[in-house]
Amino acid sequence: MTGEALRTAFLDWLGNERRASPLTVEAYATDTAGFLGFLTRHLGAEPDLAALAALRPADLRAWLAEMAAAGAVNATRARHLSAVRSFFRFLARRHGLDNASLKLLSAPRAHPPVPRALSPKHARAITTDIAEMSNRTAIQARDTALFTLLYGCGLRIAEALALDVRDAPPPGGTGALRVVGKGAKERIVPVLPAVREAIAGWLRHHPDPSPASPLFLGARGKRLDAAVAQRTLREFRRLNGLPEHATPHALRHSFATHLLAGGADLRSIQDLLGHASLSTTQRYTAVDEAKLLDVWRRAHPRGGG
Repeated sequence: MTGEALRTAFLDWLGNERRASPLTVEAYATDTAGFLGFLTRHLGAEPDLAALAALRPADLRAWLAEMAAAGAVNATRARHLSAVRSFFRFLARRHGLDNASLKLLSAPRAHPPVPRALSPKHARAITTDIAEMSNRTAIQARDTALFTLLYGCGLRIAEALALDVRDAPPPGGTGALRVVGKGAKERIVPVLPAVREAIAGWLRHHPDPSPASPLFLGARGKRLDAAVAQRTLREFRRLNGLPEHATPHALRHSFATHLLAGGADLRSIQDLLGHASLSTTQRYTAVDEAKLLDVWRRAHPRGGG
């Protein structure tokens, strides 16, 4: 059978037996057509079952390389590879095709999109006005404390919600916060007076301020769910005309970006965010080359600053 006949049988199976959606079938049709078109050019003839069985990892890498040269990003190439793997699984079940080359091929890693920073005005508005989303004093104090903590300390929402009452910084002084991040890695984060005051204000309304109690409680007395905080901010941003990327994670991003704009060095921001490598911090804060060069010129002994 020709490659095209095999592809047609695969798409029929996908739509009729697997009951895949029309959009899924259409996407797989496009991706597998592109793959077979490449093989026709690459091999000099339309591939049949024997040619598909004989493909080597180098042939498949050449296909991925051609897509990359045409401008396909990692996520697009990974999607095409997933479609071809499904095609080959079908061929193995229905036609006994045996080719391990796909198993030896790593999918291109798609870099998750980095959230954009909010303007300082919008970030402050969230911390000062989020209380308007509830008519209950305790919920107002809790949400003010939570979102002030996210922006003021650059925490991930999961890190903030994992805190217990005993982790809260004292209302006075210059206390710091011990945060357990990804991989159980601990870091120390300085706490601004505004953050300490907001947390202290919430603790005055906390229904169970014992040391082992979750710092942020939900309506049923259990640890606050991240989905509740996300929904609150989603409703707030729509009522107040904030951009759609105004999310809890965007507050962490804003924390880092605003520090960088204020002259903080990347290494310090790396420590505050809990990143394992500086390259992660550079991507996270969306630092462009011009800004990095400016930081280098001002900070390096030979930079002229």
